[in-house]
This record gives sequence, structure tokens and C-alpha cells, in this order.
Amino acid sequence: MMLQRQFQSMNDSDTSRARLVGINHVALEVGDVDDALDFYGEIFAFGLRGRTGSGAFLDMGDQFLALSEVDDPEDSDQHHHFGLVVDDADAVERRLEALDVEMLPVSGLDFLDPWGNRIQVVDYEEIQFTKADRVLHGMGFDGLEKSDDAVAELDEKGMAPPDE
Repeated sequence: MMLQRQFQSMNDSDTSRARLVGINHVALEVGDVDDALDFYGEIFAFGLRGRTGSGAFLDMGDQFLALSEVDDPEDSDQHHHFGLVVDDADAVERRLEALDVEMLPVSGLDFLDPWGNRIQVVDYEEIQFTKADRVLHGMGFDGLEKSDDAVAELDEKGMAPPDE
């Protein structure tokens, strides 16, 4: 019965909840970022989107894999998370507040689900992650657009959406 309720809620017209669009990124914790880059570099060809002191971002076009170095096992799961793309991050924030779900004290919208999984919510219009118009249409997302900053980031990679 629960599955049926969830399925119906995905198709209803409830505008108080954001709809899932996709996965923007996955963040993994590693013992050593350089070793991890060597390991993944032996398996995959990729560009490096960027580096921080203890992290690296493997570019996958409009998505990425984040690698974060963890020195102390006690600090584990501080960076381990995945980024969900939604059509309305503000709606997610309102729902989390209404459900009394604690949001993590970071920039952005991160929270833990009841099982301890860290989830970062990002708004489709603000990031590089892009779906083709035909896919958006098939998902019921006609009119979902990108911010000027997101378009500029995509344009730098030669992946900007065509002018309409």
C-alpha cells in the first residue's frame, strides 16, 4: 500500500512539494585524494573540475564526482552525500521545516534522512546539470529553465542550451 501512495503522490498536482529532476553529484570519502585520483584515473578518463585542500571534483560534463579526504574515521560521513536536483529547492526547505527535519548548518540545503543519509538539495535552474528538452517534457517539466550563471558555466564547456 505504501508503494501505491508514493506512486500516486508523484503524479498528483500537489505544488507544495518539489519534484525530483535527477542526481547532480555523488560525494565519496577517501583516505587520500591523490591516491583516489590515481585509482580512478586508471579506470576512467576524466577532467578535473577543481581541487580544494582536501578534495577533488571529477568532471562528468554537467555532473561530477566529489572526492573528499578523511583523515580521522571519527569525521567520517561529514562529506559523504549525494546531490539531488529538484525543480523547487524552496519547496523542499518549507517541507523540511513543516516536518521538523533538522537542516545541517552549511551553506546550501543539506539534511539527514531518518537513517542518517546526508542529502544535498540543489535547484535545477542554478546548476550545470541539464536534461534535454524532450526529457524534461516527458517528465512534465516544460518551462524549467537555467539561471544566467548556470548557462554561463555550461557555455564555458560548450554545452549551453540553444537560444530559443
